[in-house]
Amino acid sequence: MDVFSIRKKLITAYSEYAQSFIQIQDARIRSHVEGRMAEGAFWPNPLIQLNPRFESGGTVRQAIDDGYLHSKCDSIFEHDKHQGGRTLRFHRHQRRAIEIAKGDYNYVLTTGTGSGKSLDYIVPIVDHVLRQGSGQGI
Repeated sequence: MDVFSIRKKLITAYSEYAQSFIQIQDARIRSHVEGRMAEGAFWPNPLIQLNPRFESGGTVRQAIDDGYLHSKCDSIFEHDKHQGGRTLRFHRHQRRAIEIAKGDYNYVLTTGTGSGKSLDYIVPIVDHVLRQGSGQGI
């Protein structure tokens, strides 16, 4: 897959679409706008980012075996549930957050985009509900 070719095709198609309903009568303004469009002034430059590979924190099953998670977490937190399921693998910071939450400590987690921060909070909540029940409600 050539992402730069895809970007070029996408911008070309969108540019043609945008220009299809813009009717600039003044020749000077039309020339200026067309020139700026040709320069790419209306389209952002490509953004390339490298995401770090996070250290492994083991699997849900390992966290269960180590006593950090309720046994039902194995069937809740898995990939491809409808195709037999595969155990979910945690990043090290996720596993550490689970351990801290299990100790009934408050914590703040800061890490990069796409690092799975949501699971750092959701997994301990689900574990707590499985162990303690949902309570009496309001």
